[in-house]
Amino acid sequence: MNNTITNIFNRVFFIEEYKVIVIFAICGLLLSVLLFVLPILLVFHFKEEEKMSSYECGFQPFEDTRHRFDVKYYLVAILFILFDMEIMFLVPWTQFSENLDSFNFLMMVVFLSILTIGFIYEWSKGALRWN
Repeated sequence: MNNTITNIFNRVFFIEEYKVIVIFAICGLLLSVLLFVLPILLVFHFKEEEKMSSYECGFQPFEDTRHRFDVKYYLVAILFILFDMEIMFLVPWTQFSENLDSFNFLMMVVFLSILTIGFIYEWSKGALRWN
């Protein structure tokens, strides 16, 4: 009787199929909390002049909010996001590349060619040069 109730419960709620996903989610949650709490508990916080100075933004962070700054910072960020998203499309292609037909392979070569031409164009225009 007890075994029958357990079998019905497992079939209704798909316990066996989702066991791995639940364990993975619990481990991920515990690791996230651990990685968030440990630095707070273990690191000493000192306010130094070097820590409070500007970092990769090109202007002092404690000035007037209407302070102008160079557009180059936005361009570099946009270029990074653009190439990062394009490279992200390579991951599925590498996973399934042995199962692709010649048309899909050719389309990926065209995609990589456009990506390379865009990179060479940006490099030639000096968009990646930092002054």
